Amino acid sequence: MSGARWEVPLPAYGDDGPRRIVTRVTEPAGAPRAVVLIWPAMAVDASYYAPFCAELAELGIASVAADLRGQGESGPRPDRTSRYGYDELAARDWPRTVAAVRERFGGVPLYLLGHSIGGQVSVLYAAREPKGVDGLIFVAAGSVDFRGFPGLSGLRVLLSTQLASVIARLWGYFPGHRLGFAGRQPARLIRDWARIARTGRFQPSGSDIVYAERLASVRLPVLAVSVTGDSLAPPAAVDRLCAALPSAVVERWHFEPDEGVRVDHVRWARKGAPVAARIRAWVDGL
Repeated sequence: MSGARWEVPLPAYGDDGPRRIVTRVTEPAGAPRAVVLIWPAMAVDASYYAPFCAELAELGIASVAADLRGQGESGPRPDRTSRYGYDELAARDWPRTVAAVRERFGGVPLYLLGHSIGGQVSVLYAAREPKGVDGLIFVAAGSVDFRGFPGLSGLRVLLSTQLASVIARLWGYFPGHRLGFAGRQPARLIRDWARIARTGRFQPSGSDIVYAERLASVRLPVLAVSVTGDSLAPPAAVDRLCAALPSAVVERWHFEPDEGVRVDHVRWARKGAPVAARIRAWVDGL
């Protein structure tokens, strides 16, 4: 089955939350040896990962690519009434989707693959549900902490994230679809993102737990992949994201494609056969 649309219903929370998360399911020809739940980057729809999901299927791994709340087919579209950020995603959307995938695939080992913000929220989910999945995979996912970026690029990250936070606060949401970066996002999520950039701490607004205390005890296996040409998640930023899980067993790998093949923060998903092969080897090693 290739890219079959699957809706995961969500409980009504009495707020502006979505009533469903829309996913695309890709399964191998035989019984899957593992299933990977993919959480995308900002402004990247689940359908974009179709070539990568096909590569995983060729290696016997099923995948479920989810549209983030407010992106793709997972509504509602962020506007001035939106009141959600990192904590709501980690405490609501991630657990319900993980539970639905577990129910669908039974006892098959389940791994979260977080791309960019998908990796950051997956870290928070792991703090809440340290045994919810069998491992974490980060691809082009790093902490946005400005200290993890080399030279003047760190200063640019700090200034641009804080400016985005100001724009979101004044506008009521972040109009990234007009500015050409990050897509349309709720103000609270952008403020959480900017707070990580400024402080390096994973403690989003509105949370009911102290994440740092729980993150210290997460012992999940982690495969962290940095990508050549990725200026938004350079290797040091990926290392900083991994450092948020000090007790995890982390395997690091840098994806450098063959000569003439161009990849970056997003394009890796269209040239992801080596990444899929590395994931297969990592899963088999576990």
